[in-house]
Amino acid sequence: MRGLGGTILANLPRMIPGAALILLCQLAGEAIAHGTGWPLPGPVLGMMFLLLLLLGNDLLPEPLPTPSVTGAADGILANLSLLFIPAGVGIVGKLDVLAQYGLGLAVALVASTLIGLAVTALVFAGVARLVGRDGEAEDAA
Repeated sequence: MRGLGGTILANLPRMIPGAALILLCQLAGEAIAHGTGWPLPGPVLGMMFLLLLLLGNDLLPEPLPTPSVTGAADGILANLSLLFIPAGVGIVGKLDVLAQYGLGLAVALVASTLIGLAVTALVFAGVARLVGRDGEAEDAA
């Protein structure tokens, strides 16, 4: 049982509880996002819930099966490239829309990337300056 199918089938019993926990967190996030009307995607809320559950795992009376969450996450990451196929098919299916708004999309993509890089550089420089000041104060003392 080698290859993609063999790897998934061999790890399936270990992945099911972790995948169920991941999907339950996503479901909770979706329910809260739709129920409250927050402009935050449900999967983002779900991942925040999963993070909080894993961080507080020691405080729970029955610890979560973290090895199974790791196994499920490894299985998803190992096959992550397959998740891009539907997006690619969707783009090909909407080539008329891409032709109509392609220039605007390209400008928005390049501009948002440059803005993100600039903000990251400014935040890094600010934090480096703050850390540098604290280090100088400790050296002087």
